[in-house]
Amino acid sequence: MDKHYLTPLFDPRSVAIFAGSPDHPESLTPQAVLLHPALRAQRYTGTYRFIDIRETSGTLADLAQARADLAVIALPLADVGPAIELAGRVGCKAAMVLSNGVTAEQAEEMKKVAREAGIYLLGPNCAGIQRPPSLLNASISGPLAGKGSLALVSQSGALTASMLDWASNNAVGFSSVVSIGPHTDMDIADVLDFLAADRQTHSIIIYVEGIQNARRFMSSLRSAATAKPVVILKAGRKPEGNQAAQTHSSAIVGSDDVFDAALRRAGAVRVKSFVQLFSAAKCLASRYRPVGKRLAVITNGGGPGVLAADWVNEISLQLGRLSPELAEGLKPQLPELASLTDLIDLSIDATPEHFKLAVAAAAKDKHIDGVLAIFSPRAGVDSAEVAKALAEANRSLGKPLLTCWMGDASVSGGRAVLKEASIPTFRTPEAAVGAFGNIANFAQNQLLLQQTPPPLSALAQPDIEGARLVIESVLTERRKVLTEMESKTLLSAFHIPVTETILARSASEAMMIAMQLGFPVALKIDSPDISHKSDVQGVVLNLMNGTAVRDNFNDMIERVKRLQPEARINGVTVQKMARTRRGREIYIGMVTDEPFGPVIVFGAGGTMIELINDRAMELPPLNQFLARRLIDRSRVAETLGEWRGAHAVDMEALEQLLLRVSEMVCELPQLREMDINPIIVDEHGAVSVDARIVIDNAPQAVSGRHSNYNHLAILPYPARYEQLLPMRGGGEYTIRPIHPDDAQMLQALVQGLSSESRYFRFASAMNELPAPMLARFTLIDYDREMALVAVVKERHANDEGEITETERIIGVSRYITNPDQTSCEFSLLVADDLAGKGIGSRLMEAIMDVAREKGLHEIIGLVLTNNSSMLKLMRSLGFSVKAYPDDPDFRLVTHIL
Repeated sequence: MDKHYLTPLFDPRSVAIFAGSPDHPESLTPQAVLLHPALRAQRYTGTYRFIDIRETSGTLADLAQARADLAVIALPLADVGPAIELAGRVGCKAAMVLSNGVTAEQAEEMKKVAREAGIYLLGPNCAGIQRPPSLLNASISGPLAGKGSLALVSQSGALTASMLDWASNNAVGFSSVVSIGPHTDMDIADVLDFLAADRQTHSIIIYVEGIQNARRFMSSLRSAATAKPVVILKAGRKPEGNQAAQTHSSAIVGSDDVFDAALRRAGAVRVKSFVQLFSAAKCLASRYRPVGKRLAVITNGGGPGVLAADWVNEISLQLGRLSPELAEGLKPQLPELASLTDLIDLSIDATPEHFKLAVAAAAKDKHIDGVLAIFSPRAGVDSAEVAKALAEANRSLGKPLLTCWMGDASVSGGRAVLKEASIPTFRTPEAAVGAFGNIANFAQNQLLLQQTPPPLSALAQPDIEGARLVIESVLTERRKVLTEMESKTLLSAFHIPVTETILARSASEAMMIAMQLGFPVALKIDSPDISHKSDVQGVVLNLMNGTAVRDNFNDMIERVKRLQPEARINGVTVQKMARTRRGREIYIGMVTDEPFGPVIVFGAGGTMIELINDRAMELPPLNQFLARRLIDRSRVAETLGEWRGAHAVDMEALEQLLLRVSEMVCELPQLREMDINPIIVDEHGAVSVDARIVIDNAPQAVSGRHSNYNHLAILPYPARYEQLLPMRGGGEYTIRPIHPDDAQMLQALVQGLSSESRYFRFASAMNELPAPMLARFTLIDYDREMALVAVVKERHANDEGEITETERIIGVSRYITNPDQTSCEFSLLVADDLAGKGIGSRLMEAIMDVAREKGLHEIIGLVLTNNSSMLKLMRSLGFSVKAYPDDPDFRLVTHIL
């Protein structure tokens, strides 16, 4: 149970090769011609078993001799199915099909055979895998890569081969190389699942052209990025064309923008070019970890340093400057012409020792996150000696060190030294700064990854049922576009402030409404068939008296009928103008992306929204942190503070409005598109002036019993599992899902256990949870796993007698869904001082209820044989207890849900 289900693929003890025989080259496929020499080029740590399906007898005795973990298949298409079936009979748990040109229909047949044989299938149309640590090259991508800690996952065989060729000349090694082709059974999500837990892999780079399932992709990517840096290059950034959009939001949001937002939220970093991917690979291979945005530039030439500083500003990094104290101490040790004002410019007289001293100073400065050393060729200065000085300084730096050795032949010796020292080096300052930007972006995106907002904010409860009734009535009329009145009603149900709007069906009625509301007023055509009112001159603003209202009502009706004669017209809405002298116009929108689902969009509003094209976006659900970051990413954010004599806007009101929109998106799966534009925001608050919403029937998957929020790519915090329970012997405690802020309390629980209790839970003598494990236990994906904590409130008195209240975790139960998607594996832990209070049984019952609701059929676990109290609890809960065949020190406990 401890081994990952893809271990037979990545770390097989033996491999069965179905690729014909080199003795009969005329029968070999092109893939087999490449595969045979690749397999034999190095001494694999396991064993190969070459099987010719045309010659094997298929007898039990014959098959017993061919037992293997992994099957590698490079045969003509007609022989692939039988080979997969035979692989199952010789015990293979995983198989790779390298055969190319397989259609979707043919691939589906192969997948069916693999499922019946109990085999996880990589391929068809893939280029195979390389596993350098075990010297396994079961691929057609070229020679085996060097050993390293970087994993490469690619949906292009050609790019995989190019990347490996580049790596061989740049001292970059790999833990794994996986090439995935079209129509494959095992996708990127499966591979990421393995790499996230793989101890050989410390960082991951991915080339992706498309994903099959957004929820699974996001779950796997978030899991991997929690544990290690992930950098992604995606193809297809610029679609050739977009269909006409019904709302402004759709018009200005492309799927590539949504992919950016998804990767940010998953904690990964996206690069935009093949060159940038190589740059990221260099940094990740050096095992640099997330850092801040402040990059110090050390240079012996002003021009290259200025180019670097310009690019620092261009990509929104910050130039790291030495503190006055450190600069004062360093200055006397440098050449007379050196400058430390912004850049650390050592001047043309810089020696290797000067570079070393500057790096040492940057190492001491807490306001510097990384260092870029730029060397320009100088007569009498050996570039290799400078590189050696940097390599020596790097041993105690403790921060990312990147280098730029400008020139060519004269600095080749220096580049060789840096490569040997695993210090990333680049040929231009811009490339080096961009590489540091990748490291810094990863740190920023990790903050987004750690957010687990609930579907509903802590604000007043919305009228969800009322909103659903509005939607149902519109769908009953076979309409999908809500009128302005209906749209504003929906917003009001979620307490989103809207301008008072009343529908008038005649000119006289409009005049009376306007006089009651007070002037000035605005008139807008109300029609379910008109997407943009201004396109048919269906908006008139700033009407100051009743006569103007009456005349403009009649003119508008006549004009709209002439310009769009088939449109149904309900009437004209009258609303009081939102009077604010220096209010800013913004918009908030929502679009539905394929495949990521709903996306919230924020930016500058008004009539020029498409021209301004200001868009920032985020996947729901949002919390206050995510809402503020979303606002900050927009261009209009610069106008929201004190600006040209106007007061700063009420940012809290704007954030609350975004939280309300997030609530709508989470709770109403029927929403497809939404425009709230313009929203007038000033120092007094925010009000929505106009809104337009497009709906459709909820996706079928959302209507089932176990499908809450299935329309979202990221599941929100499942607050519905919270419950307050009495404790045996007095007092009470709360059971709720875990969240990232629980990390320190969870650590305190583990540290407070007896050594025996820790051993029973972790089968280890650890005294506390290592940082990666602590992050893994608290930052979970609620779609594939669940962890429930039991929490009590404790009161403490300080020396002055003041009473404070703190929370304490006293127990935790969790499950992780197994690859079969029908069962899960559980664990349980309760504080020693509260044993016997019934907490363990309630935590187990609660976690089993969650698993049951998710549609899982069985829950299983491993318990140490000498953990008698746990085994007793399991029996009392109805679990069956059996011997565990793989290890007599454990018992296998199971329960049908």
